[in-house]
Amino acid sequence: MRTRERFCAVALLASLVAAAPSAENAGVAPAIPDAVTHHTIELGGKTLDYTARAGTIDVENDQGQIGCRMFYTAFTLDDANPSERPITFFYNGGPGSSTVWLRMGSFGPVRVDVANGVPTGPPPYRLLPNPNTLLDRTDEVFIDMCGSGYSRIIGAGKPKDFFGADPDVHSFGRFIDHYITKFGRWNSPKFLFGESYGTPRSAMLVNYLQQQGIGVNGVVLLSSILNFGLYASTYGDSVPQAGGDWSYVFYLPTETATAWYHHRLPPDAPSDLRTAVQESRNFAMGEYLNALAQGSRLSRGEYDDVVAKLHRFTGLSEDYIRLANLRVRYPTFLVQLERNDDTTVGRYDSRYESQTLDDIENHLPWDPTDAAIDAAFTATNNFYIQDVLGYRPPESYTLLAYALIHAAGGWDMTHDHVPVLNTAPDLANAMAFNPDLRVFSANGYYDFATPWLATVYTLEHLNLKPDLESHITYGFYESGHMVYLNIDALAQFHADLENWYASTLSGR
Repeated sequence: MRTRERFCAVALLASLVAAAPSAENAGVAPAIPDAVTHHTIELGGKTLDYTARAGTIDVENDQGQIGCRMFYTAFTLDDANPSERPITFFYNGGPGSSTVWLRMGSFGPVRVDVANGVPTGPPPYRLLPNPNTLLDRTDEVFIDMCGSGYSRIIGAGKPKDFFGADPDVHSFGRFIDHYITKFGRWNSPKFLFGESYGTPRSAMLVNYLQQQGIGVNGVVLLSSILNFGLYASTYGDSVPQAGGDWSYVFYLPTETATAWYHHRLPPDAPSDLRTAVQESRNFAMGEYLNALAQGSRLSRGEYDDVVAKLHRFTGLSEDYIRLANLRVRYPTFLVQLERNDDTTVGRYDSRYESQTLDDIENHLPWDPTDAAIDAAFTATNNFYIQDVLGYRPPESYTLLAYALIHAAGGWDMTHDHVPVLNTAPDLANAMAFNPDLRVFSANGYYDFATPWLATVYTLEHLNLKPDLESHITYGFYESGHMVYLNIDALAQFHADLENWYASTLSGR
């Protein structure tokens, strides 16, 4: 069968599967109807009319049986030509997180009003029109992974069919295939937008989709972790192979930014954030990396010099740095930076702080970022979906599916038969397969979950030719893992993406 005929046959088959479930799926209960509402938003002096749809799409397991009913919210501009109108698919990470954070905080048509760098406080919370929405540029579809949000494993589905790197990508790929078939978006310019674990999902997904004949124009990577092996020595026991000393190097500029923000750097450190971060990066990738590589062969003079410079770039005492033998694990840094004030800083966004419960603990049982924002996001998400969009299922919205994943035996990180998840080759393959593919890498200076230097290192080692490497654009922002928590950073991120979308769609 010729390629064009094969693609048409695939599209036809997908539409038939979505419209008429097979006999083996006849026992699956019908979904509640989608909720469709109509809205307007003022952007740049213009009034945009758009349609919001909250609903589900059934996806199959590898045996072709319906296994998951995936929930989504879509926002589409009215009276636009679907063959020319771009569409962007958004999802958060975890793995196990719903997409409440991106839906309610980033580029959708509404946004929860949260405090910047401090706790938001108790309800009631405010839901506001979002002047930084990308709806003027692209239609938007926010997807909850199987088991999270209102997405449910149903029918013949089993947790192992969805709770792993490869099966997760297959479910998202099938969702996108069914969505563009159902709503006639096969010829629309398509973009993927993933945050955190959503970035390795995007790297695998763009490769998967393109191999299925679904063209993709661009990928936005927000707070990336493409190669888990680089984080192992400080990330925890979940990664079976150690990353060696690399992770100490990758976290150092984030520690510098954090110490700068909280006024913990010594007087001889740079007073400007970007200067401090750049000097820290140069030291980390040069003298510090070389010193760690020498191990016990490092001379006493070199050792003392590195101790002094680590103090300059972290604000930690030289005595403590010596006790750590030049290797301060980042979770320890979060507690140690402000220990004298009985305060710890956040992992997801180190601008946020919480009081410690005693003077010797090494970590809190919560993250200060979560404590500051979770209630606001959760409350407004439920209010928005149920009372504004009018979608009212009988079950509760599952913010995080971690307990379900844990009960099922955990998330299978195996990808292409390799136990340590490294999706950088997937992204490289996708860019080589489609030389017009563009990538935008967005990073927060105060993000310890996915430090930006590790992302830059990974993307600079994709083994791409210079013409393809130039298709990667970087954005760096004075915020954390969720860049959009800082409204000024969100505005800059929005401006950068507006330019990037325009450039990508013009073919430049």
